[in-house]
Amino acid sequence: MENEDLKIVNRGLEDEMELSGYRLCRWKLVLMGLGGLCTGGFLFLLLYWMPEWCVKATCTRSAVRDAEVTLLRSTDEFKRWFQAKVRIMLAPGKDPYDNLVSQTTSPQSNDLAHNPSDSAPGKITRNPEDQHVPKRYFTLHSTKYFWNDTIQNFEVLKGLEDLSMTCSSVHSKHSAGLNKNQQEFRRFFFGLNEIDVKVPSLFKLLIKEVLNPFYIFQLFSVILWCTDEYYYYAMAIVIMSVISIATSLYTIKKQYVMLHDMVAAHSTVRVTVCRGENETEEALSTDLVPGDVIVIPSNGTIMPCDAVLICGTCIVNESMLTGESVPITKTDLPNPQQDKKGGHGDAIYSTEEHKRHTLFCGTNVIQTRYYTGEMVKAVVVRTGFSTAKGQLIRSILYPKPTDFKLYQDAYLFLLCLVAVASVVFVYSLVMKILNQEPVKEIIVKSLDIITITVPPALPAAMTAGIVYAQRRLRKVGIFSISPQRINICGQLNLVCFDKTGTLTEDGLDMWGIQRVEDGRFHHSEEKADDKSLVTTKFVSCMATCHSLTKIEGQLSGDPLDLKMFEATGWILVEATEEETAHHDRIELTYVKPPNQLLPPSVISPEQDMELSELYELSASYMIGIVRQFSFSSALQRMSVVVRQIGERRMDAYLKGAPEVVASLCKKETVPEDFAEVLEDYTKQGFRVIALAHRRLESKLTFHKVQNINRDQIEKNMDFLGLIIMQNKLKTETPGVLEDLRHANIRTVMVTGDNMLTAISVARDCSMIQPQDRVIIADALPPKDGQTAKINWHYADKPSKHLNKPTKLEEMDIIMEDGHSVDEMRIQEQYHFAMSGKSFSVIIEHFQDLLQKLVLHGTVFARMAPDQKTQLVETLESVDYFVGMCGDGANDCGALKRAHAGISLSELEASVASPFTSTTPSITCVPNLIREGRAALITSFCVFKFMALYSIIQCLSVALLYSIGSNLGDFQFLFIDLAIILLIVFTMSLNSAWKELVAQRPPSGLVSGPLLFSVLTQVLICLGFQIMAFLLIQNLDWYSKPDFYNCSVPHHMDDFTNSTEEQTEERIMNDVNTTLFFVSSFQYLIVAIVFSKGKPFRQPSYKNWPFVLSALILIVFLFFIMFFPIAEIDQFLELVCVPLSWRVSVVLIVLGNTVVSVFIEGGIDLFGTKCLSWLCCRQKKVPKARYMHLAQELSVDPDWPPKPKSTTEAKPAPHPDDCSYQIEAIS
Repeated sequence: MENEDLKIVNRGLEDEMELSGYRLCRWKLVLMGLGGLCTGGFLFLLLYWMPEWCVKATCTRSAVRDAEVTLLRSTDEFKRWFQAKVRIMLAPGKDPYDNLVSQTTSPQSNDLAHNPSDSAPGKITRNPEDQHVPKRYFTLHSTKYFWNDTIQNFEVLKGLEDLSMTCSSVHSKHSAGLNKNQQEFRRFFFGLNEIDVKVPSLFKLLIKEVLNPFYIFQLFSVILWCTDEYYYYAMAIVIMSVISIATSLYTIKKQYVMLHDMVAAHSTVRVTVCRGENETEEALSTDLVPGDVIVIPSNGTIMPCDAVLICGTCIVNESMLTGESVPITKTDLPNPQQDKKGGHGDAIYSTEEHKRHTLFCGTNVIQTRYYTGEMVKAVVVRTGFSTAKGQLIRSILYPKPTDFKLYQDAYLFLLCLVAVASVVFVYSLVMKILNQEPVKEIIVKSLDIITITVPPALPAAMTAGIVYAQRRLRKVGIFSISPQRINICGQLNLVCFDKTGTLTEDGLDMWGIQRVEDGRFHHSEEKADDKSLVTTKFVSCMATCHSLTKIEGQLSGDPLDLKMFEATGWILVEATEEETAHHDRIELTYVKPPNQLLPPSVISPEQDMELSELYELSASYMIGIVRQFSFSSALQRMSVVVRQIGERRMDAYLKGAPEVVASLCKKETVPEDFAEVLEDYTKQGFRVIALAHRRLESKLTFHKVQNINRDQIEKNMDFLGLIIMQNKLKTETPGVLEDLRHANIRTVMVTGDNMLTAISVARDCSMIQPQDRVIIADALPPKDGQTAKINWHYADKPSKHLNKPTKLEEMDIIMEDGHSVDEMRIQEQYHFAMSGKSFSVIIEHFQDLLQKLVLHGTVFARMAPDQKTQLVETLESVDYFVGMCGDGANDCGALKRAHAGISLSELEASVASPFTSTTPSITCVPNLIREGRAALITSFCVFKFMALYSIIQCLSVALLYSIGSNLGDFQFLFIDLAIILLIVFTMSLNSAWKELVAQRPPSGLVSGPLLFSVLTQVLICLGFQIMAFLLIQNLDWYSKPDFYNCSVPHHMDDFTNSTEEQTEERIMNDVNTTLFFVSSFQYLIVAIVFSKGKPFRQPSYKNWPFVLSALILIVFLFFIMFFPIAEIDQFLELVCVPLSWRVSVVLIVLGNTVVSVFIEGGIDLFGTKCLSWLCCRQKKVPKARYMHLAQELSVDPDWPPKPKSTTEAKPAPHPDDCSYQIEAIS
């Protein structure tokens, strides 16, 4: 591509592409049309398969702004080409936001903006004829790209986020909604709000499927065979193709229908839209555009778009997106301008940063809460395919191709077969020209060689192993939406695991509490529902600081919150309309202890007696939750503002990560031994949560609290103590990780939990061995003029592990030659652990160190969802085959990015994951790897067998051509249907070996042992066929046929010389019969030789359909050889040769069997070692990047870093060079 006018679209995103412009060229179009007609349409097919050639062959290069056709190429490793036609629409304006951006924030201008009768200049309500502006755009992958004159490039209009609006401007400029004119104007650009998964008609799917190069080749083969009167074989191939196409169409259609039904649930619902300050109207959700304000109904709804809450609270089930079926509380977007103190914190609105205030498309709003009689409103931010669900559906509709060496090698192998075919084609062409055969005969017979050498049944045979593996996986509860990835699972050498719900039990159990009074810890207490604790601030915090809600009378919410609340024994009460009327018309949730827990009197002197009577507080102690600040994974905390019924002042309660909570408390309230106590608990693997309290000022009213910034509440708190939760390991976790370790598969923990807790769990499940060192990399970003640095700490080994017997096994990094790095130098057994914050700093400032760290990185704690994805990408960049196993909650990105993502959640988020396990247990991981290895080895076996089959048949035909003969129609039919297809589909049935072994199968077909195996078997088969061919011609009873007419041997003198029978004579002769029997046995020999069992598959003798098929065929061939039946001989066009020669053929076959088995066995035993020895002599550098790094680090005296040392990032001396120098400081 020329660079002078090359644009980049979607810069920095997953679907980044290079774009260049072209204009149609008439003379090129005419030339291509003529070329297509001359080649019988083949040129059109070639241009259809190759978009780049099509554009360059029919267009000339132009500036992008003037382009009629765009040519795009993805910038990822696949470099895929796409073409799109540029269209022009007449729009009433250039920018969809013009009519809003030009407004001021004053009430008057807002009123004018929403008044449809407004005729101010610049508004859409001017005469539409003056407004029509041509707007250039093209559509690709359900996304519209519009030309933008300002940036001189095409761009995607996503929604309101394009405006980079602040949170306050969402309230001030966008909270009133759009009028009808504005909505229609925006619809020009954003289109209808629908995720339109069009289910293609069967005819369209059929055309697309039939134009596949494989089926075109089959069509060519069938036409050729019909020309040569091979009707039966042609019919068999046509029937096979029809079945294959029908199955494929059924599967594709079914997937489209399933996807269509999945999005249909929210595609069209009725919504209430705000038109101005107090006006509302009913509309269809398909009419919505970014900027519309919708009312969320109190009884809930399925969200038809992405929208940000501007007033009210919603309880939402986001299982469709996150896989987490726990209801989440969504609060309205903070308005910094209303809170004068917090006005400085006016952030740019982003759906990712403000997801706690954003309702996502497809999620289920269960309930809403707000002032009685007031509407819960949300501003539409994104519609259609731009929404969160739209992007998820796009990723399924347009997946990235599977990058796997096997598939690249398969094409290479086919090219080799084509090369062999070309050689034999030229040979047969020359032979037939020299012997002056008719032109038609020369063309047909020569082309026939190509159809023999490249078997049309190859793709069907290759997918058989995958189909069987998929069926076996389904039986153990593992479902796949991407069957091609099953083969890749056989190559996995590293698996990342989420912790909570994956390695450990989903729920947490309450272990105990440790309260703080007067800046000192009490002794730990087991129960929080003790009568003596009921009125303490600690228990009040446990009872109120959560996001629980009642849905249909059942408590629902985060499992941690649920356990914490249940431990108090309190009761949660949703407010009634009557109660709400007395409380500034705000809907509150109340909590109260059961009467049996209350002491005789809990009424304080401060309480308002009137209110006490109203709520009958004589036997109650009710606390109303006035405002919630939802849990934020970025802030690692949540807080609530509450008011005890009858009290004048309100209280704030806070809970979260202990380090964060302690930093927000008054120093004098935090115990001096806080760090030691916390470390003691985390090292034992406990999950620790800290609580804090603050008495709020009396001037804070209900309405002020609704608009206050959380930073104003979450400060100067009093530290209350710690809640200690126990996260038990799942019973199967240690066993599964042990199996993976013995199979030399690295295991890595990626969690959102505390670092020390994660390290403790990693030790408990033997991910980190008892004697291994853990090095914590604590990276700090640049600050106050200082550069970024990493402090290295060595984590202490917990004493509870020291009395265990020491195991000296370690997950060694295995080199390609089978030797481990350990043999070069006794490896220090160490693991790196780091937090999400440190990981971000290392990615930004220590790129040189990143790959070295992930080579031994085992624990990654406090990781955000996007950081999990970055980690998977980094591991893949050093050539690991990465598996990711998670519960789907925060792992969607990582599950999609990994070579094999396994979701333990059956919810809709699992559509992002290639594999889903119905049993929430990591036992699915070794099962998947075992089946992957079996499927991969099956693919190799089938490919080797099909390659040998085509070459054996090609050799037979070439030898017969040399004497003017050929294989008969029914001989081809018998070989291809009765032998090849039956053997291929039964040899693929071997199930996976029962255990994982340390050895890994080769990743590609182009590997030394595999190629050596194929080559030796080809030479053996060639040798024995030529032996049989030459021996028979030297026997006394054999009379050589005439080159043209195949003169009749003495035992065939009953044939006449009619034209029809001349053709039969060319087939029915001694050499044909001999080569038919020899080659038929050879197919069975190579099938048995290549059908490998241990260590990846069950032995072949356990595959009874294969054994039975092979036995029946062997018996049948021996039977028709020694007990000829006239009807069978006539059908297969065989002749009866002398008994002595039949015995000779048996001896040839036995010799072939012995040599083939012996050679293949030798390659299995010594092939790898011999090749390793040869490679070692040449000092071959390992191919995989991680192996190369392991070699380098094994001889680096400064690695791993020393304890209590610091590594600083120093900018390089050249200002233009952005790399960093690493400097170690002890």
